[in-house]
Amino acid sequence: MSALPRIAAIVLNYNGRELTLLSLGSLARIPHPGLTLVHVDNGSTDGSTAAVVAAFPQVHQIRTEPNLGISGGLNLGIRWALAAGFDWLMLLNNDIEADPQLVAELLAVAERDPRIGCVGPKTFYYADRARLWSAGGRLRFREAVTSERGMGELDRGRWDRDEEVAYVNGCCMLIRREAMVATGLWDPVYHVGVEDADWCVRMRRAGFTCWYAHRARLWHMVSPSVGGYTPGRTFRTARSTAIFVRKYANPLQWASFLAWSAVALPAAYLRELPRRNTAAVTAKLRGLLAGLREPLPPLPELTAAEKRGPAAA
Repeated sequence: MSALPRIAAIVLNYNGRELTLLSLGSLARIPHPGLTLVHVDNGSTDGSTAAVVAAFPQVHQIRTEPNLGISGGLNLGIRWALAAGFDWLMLLNNDIEADPQLVAELLAVAERDPRIGCVGPKTFYYADRARLWSAGGRLRFREAVTSERGMGELDRGRWDRDEEVAYVNGCCMLIRREAMVATGLWDPVYHVGVEDADWCVRMRRAGFTCWYAHRARLWHMVSPSVGGYTPGRTFRTARSTAIFVRKYANPLQWASFLAWSAVALPAAYLRELPRRNTAAVTAKLRGLLAGLREPLPPLPELTAAEKRGPAAA
């Protein structure tokens, strides 16, 4: 790696013009000379690219006309950053506010050990500045396969320790170049949800570790662009969950997933009945079945030029 780490901060956006401008504004205040901001416009129709060009002409622009999903959109930015020779890739949602010391604190943990492949911050709710949204993540085989540590807690020091975790949420991940090359691209079979956990599992299997950096701070608007408990969202997240289980569960984990799903779906139906929102529950069931049945295509591969970057070309 170079003496001054070069970092590509890749912000993925779909029809989130105003959110993206706010996020890029906070990232632009980070005092790291090696930081390059990258805006991936994932098929937006709200004038996002033009607005970002006008407000932040220094930001590198990548645009795709069709919406490629989270993984597909991020892969465009990842390919560009690797080919350009960046040492680190910081993948970000477009609904975040970054603390000015975010990069410095993430790097402080990541550079302790070359086996640390991915680092994530202490993340708070944007609208409740002292309340935690995630302090690193856990993986489990239930009706949902990810769980954020500390979610909903006031930050009173419980999670004030840098440590290895099972995964970090994709709203902000600082990834070592070598880990990205060894692990490969994000899996576009996932449309929404679990793609970050999938990548972390593959990274750990490639011989790297995943860490939480408690002094790195981020505020997250908690995905306003994908809505709440709606049929579209429950279908996609359930489908992704089932695909993750298919890829990684052992027999005991399969049993846990099926048992939790058998309990959670009827409970959700009863909960949503007075809200007249049972369609979201039936959509979740359809998503689970789709994820269990659909074929799993092979992962897209990095090119030789992307793996080696310009320095070795």
